[in-house]
Amino acid sequence: MSELLDDKEAATKAVVDWLQKKSKTKTKFYIKDFYKIFPDDKPRMIKKVVNKMVEDEILEFWSSGSTTMYGLKGAGIQHASEGEN
Repeated sequence: MSELLDDKEAATKAVVDWLQKKSKTKTKFYIKDFYKIFPDDKPRMIKKVVNKMVEDEILEFWSSGSTTMYGLKGAGIQHASEGEN
């Protein structure tokens, strides 16, 4: 595991900074998009960090049933505005 991924606070900051930078063009991302932030780490470890951020309500996930995407909590189109429960 890289030093960045090993330091949870630094990893969280890196993800949030990256998402905020990208938010001008897009608000939801596939898990594979997060691999760019941590190029030296295994996908399973990256997914654990991203899912922990969802648990901590920093990120939220959106699912169409076949696709799961992640984004900053409160950014972009949310379930409530789409009329979903």
